[in-house]
Amino acid sequence: MNWLDQNILTLVTFIPAAGGVLLMLAPRRDREIRWFALLVSFIAFIASLHLPAHFHRDHAGFQFEQNVPWISSPNIHYHMGMDGISMWLVVLTTFLTPLCVLISWTSIHERVKEFFILLLVLESALLGVFVALDLFLFYFFWEATLIPMALLIGMFGHGRRVYAAVKFFLYTMIASVFMLAGILWLYAKTGSFDFVVLQNQIHSGGIPDFAGASFWLFLGFFIAFAVKVPLFPFHTWLPDAHVEAPTAGSVLLAGVLLKMGTYGMLRFNLGLFPEQARANAGWIGVLALIGIVYGALVAMVQPNMKKLIAYSSISHLGFVVLGIFSFTQAGLNGAMFIMLAHGVATGGLFMLAGILYERRHTYEISEFGGLATPMPAYARFFLVVVLASVGLPLLNGFIGEFLVLSGAFQAKMWWGIVGATGVIWSACYLLWMYQRVFFGQVKHDVKNSLPDLNLREKTALWPAVVMALAMGVAPMLWLNGIDPAVKNVLSPSTEKNISLAGEGARATQALASKVVGQ
Repeated sequence: MNWLDQNILTLVTFIPAAGGVLLMLAPRRDREIRWFALLVSFIAFIASLHLPAHFHRDHAGFQFEQNVPWISSPNIHYHMGMDGISMWLVVLTTFLTPLCVLISWTSIHERVKEFFILLLVLESALLGVFVALDLFLFYFFWEATLIPMALLIGMFGHGRRVYAAVKFFLYTMIASVFMLAGILWLYAKTGSFDFVVLQNQIHSGGIPDFAGASFWLFLGFFIAFAVKVPLFPFHTWLPDAHVEAPTAGSVLLAGVLLKMGTYGMLRFNLGLFPEQARANAGWIGVLALIGIVYGALVAMVQPNMKKLIAYSSISHLGFVVLGIFSFTQAGLNGAMFIMLAHGVATGGLFMLAGILYERRHTYEISEFGGLATPMPAYARFFLVVVLASVGLPLLNGFIGEFLVLSGAFQAKMWWGIVGATGVIWSACYLLWMYQRVFFGQVKHDVKNSLPDLNLREKTALWPAVVMALAMGVAPMLWLNGIDPAVKNVLSPSTEKNISLAGEGARATQALASKVVGQ
């Protein structure tokens, strides 16, 4: 492995943080600060493209590994690595951050320097979560995401921003303590924080007293991840955080930070505790189904556009959890694909909502109507992103939902039936929102003079629209990298279930390819 391959994860992870440090030393010239933040985030994105370009898609294990001793006592290593599960989440993070910089160009007027420092530090913390393979290092990055996100909400948000920031911080920090207790128990028994070492010892039965403690360990990790998703009934912090956050904060919160929870379930709950994950899949699947239906129904009655999009995230992330705990190859592939598709589409929705807020300073749907006339380009972008979120064929939302529901039907037929209603509900609340905002009578004269999208806003939105179409038309570009890693996660399961998952995956992926004309 050459020097670049050996150090690429470190470079990608810390380029944004290094940019943030340089911004701390820079003079307060807002225009230059914005351009520098855009340049740093774009460099991080370009560097991250090295990962899929040099990724061995037929290899299920970790790649681009870097493992060096960090702290001798306790035994902590700087261990970073990446497989098909984490690779696309890294690229998603670096893809969305430059768009967040662009969309915040004129909406942040005060403390511009602090805003972009927090944004770049948050990006580094998010990237670290997806590539850390030492549980101490993982927990460090996990908690490091809280501070910049809470400050972005509390300093640059709207209305009850301090309340929303404190609620977000307390919910997620307290839940993480349960995971920390599990990590410390594992270290006390093994003398290692290394994920690979722990996984091998657990699977070989080499950890004393593990059988009696495995349920509580599984539950400790699960609570931390369920709050982050957020899975019903741990979801109440999310609407407040989304509504009060600045646009860039909402984009990264929905697009990436929520995926920390589902990634954690896939990596750690299934990776370290496969027997407990299977034993508890029943009630977790029920919570996921409740989240799908509840999130959709509550979204349907929201008068606030941003809160509607927030509740739609609860519904869509319910699909991800359902796919993960279906224990089928199709379900897990679909769960990973929805994570990526949701990040692109819902990130686009929050950017579009933020653009409208800059012009009208409100998210209330009742304040709009007939916007397609003064803002036709904006209406077209909004429609494509809405249809991607709905799951229209040839757009990215369709493939993931199709695979998850296929896996859910294989696991339990009634899971698939109830889950499928979520697709119907999402079409109802999203298309109804679109109809109320863009069609009908123009209620206020001010909207006749609203400017349409400018070049900067189009530049921020075009990548999301193009990616939504590309993922819908050519899903195998992403699934070919995801599939071996998902098989590896399922490998501790029984051979019967693996066989069933493989047959289901081949059938569903063949049908998906046929639908999109590949």
